[in-house]
Amino acid sequence: MAHAAPASRRRTARPRPSTDVFSPRAHRIASIAVPVVLGLVYGYWVAADRRSGGEITGWNLLLGFVSAAVFMLLFVAVRTVSRQMPRETHAIMWAAFTGCAVGFLYSQTGHSVVRSSLMGLVFAAACFIVLFYRYYTHEDAKGRPTS
Repeated sequence: MAHAAPASRRRTARPRPSTDVFSPRAHRIASIAVPVVLGLVYGYWVAADRRSGGEITGWNLLLGFVSAAVFMLLFVAVRTVSRQMPRETHAIMWAAFTGCAVGFLYSQTGHSVVRSSLMGLVFAAACFIVLFYRYYTHEDAKGRPTS
């Protein structure tokens, strides 16, 4: 009867290959391009909701560009500050940002403030649950990302 040979208990430490396929330059470009693109899309969406398919006016363009600028600034601020926070605060910050953005976007369609606030709260709650789960499962007990 044949038996398997006992395996060595000593493990060889092999370096894990990096899963990052982009260069540091690509990451620097993306750190600027992502907020700009998302901000422009959000600003256009706000302006389109506000005019409800009507004609484009100067005030409508101003609303779109101001909304885009505020979105970009807040996105960068939340992204910068939230990285240093514990997972609960990290998830709350992104949930609050998402809820406010969705609530404001929904208010531009002409619905009441109460309904817009409720929509923002619903999206914020869903965002918090998803992000908290993600951060909880991808960090150790001290809040450091696991490899």
